[in-house]
Amino acid sequence: MLVLAIDTSTPDLVTGLVDTSTGRSWDRVIPGTRAHNEQLTPTVRALLADAAVTFPDLGAVVVGCGPGPFTGLRVGMASAAAFGDALGIPVHGVCSHDAIARRLPAGRALVATDARRREIYWATYAEGVRTAGPDVVKPAELQVPHDVDVLSVPEHLASQLPEALHAVPHHDLVPDAASLVAVADLDAPPEPLVPLYLRRPDAKEPQPAPRSPAIPEVEL
Repeated sequence: MLVLAIDTSTPDLVTGLVDTSTGRSWDRVIPGTRAHNEQLTPTVRALLADAAVTFPDLGAVVVGCGPGPFTGLRVGMASAAAFGDALGIPVHGVCSHDAIARRLPAGRALVATDARRREIYWATYAEGVRTAGPDVVKPAELQVPHDVDVLSVPEHLASQLPEALHAVPHHDLVPDAASLVAVADLDAPPEPLVPLYLRRPDAKEPQPAPRSPAIPEVEL
């Protein structure tokens, strides 16, 4: 089966294809774009061209559901849902941190991604199984529940983690097609996609304008 994988939980736009019968994968990643909405569909079309396949060849879609910022995350999830609906194929949501952890060496791991607002999203793992999180916290206030052998964190945030983690070997990873598909249960019935925002979106409804005292109140 040919599976389309999408993740927009980080500033990178991650798209890829995995042939589950052969294990072969194709990836197209645009680093640090933040223009997920404009670039996702053209990137998927280019990805399909790379693999010499078309949309009807797809058998399923896997999408990272975060944690991630509201705007970027909803682009990937809405697009994945639209592809699945148009093609009549299942769409499986996965935790993006689980996919990143899949790319790390075996052992006890910490995965952290940029949550903006001077915070990080984080989760911990033991041999690939999540042990805590995902949650959101300021980097210096992070308290991991167990020792960590390896971690993934954006380079610009590594020095802000607690000092005890500074000596731990670290990587700066995002999900890829193979890791997203690996943590999805493609044999299970797909469940509703639930975004892991972990906090309220940045956008807020405007406050109502104050009523002018010159406008009389009228009872109807």
